[in-house]
Amino acid sequence: MKIISVNVGVPQEVTFQGKEISTSIFKSPVDGSVMVRKLNLDGDKQADLRVHGGVAKAVYAYPQQHYAGWKQDFPQHEFPTAVFGENLTIDGLDETTVHIGDRFQAGECELQATQPRFPCFKLGIRFGDPTMIRHFLRRNQPGVYFSVVKEGLVQVEDSLTLLKKSDSQLTITDIVRLYTIDKDDKAGIEAAANDPYLPEDWRKYFAKKLK
Repeated sequence: MKIISVNVGVPQEVTFQGKEISTSIFKSPVDGSVMVRKLNLDGDKQADLRVHGGVAKAVYAYPQQHYAGWKQDFPQHEFPTAVFGENLTIDGLDETTVHIGDRFQAGECELQATQPRFPCFKLGIRFGDPTMIRHFLRRNQPGVYFSVVKEGLVQVEDSLTLLKKSDSQLTITDIVRLYTIDKDDKAGIEAAANDPYLPEDWRKYFAKKLK
């Protein structure tokens, strides 16, 4: 796997449905090395910390290979790099094989997979099309959120290398499946509720579903 683009952005005000909204969905590729820290990348900042950012969502990565399908299915939209708000655009990243808790080396830093991305309405703002949120969920190509185990520099052409496979039963796409489709998969939901690598808010959600 290889980093194709490193992307950052800061909050900006946009008008949406007659209201002023602060969003960091608009990110742009940057040149050179960028420091990855515990809460974000240098030059990057989340707009609404209630639902974005934090230790478990410090870095968002999206597979570069997904872009081709999006462009084919939605020719009415433009798909520049980082259009999904990702910090790292990575060739070869596969959410169906990345397990919750897997650890990776990216440049000088070490990352741990924590959860899929579930977009809020701001993805619709980015495309000027609210239906893109629904399409994003249906495709089950969520990208991967990472926590930062070790801070360090990353840059384009750095490899993303698996360091340690976790013993979690669940992949990134399994979490999307359990949340959106297989809501009666008791074994899967129980596994998620008890997965030590899954962030606490997700474990609580699935524990409640068991009841």
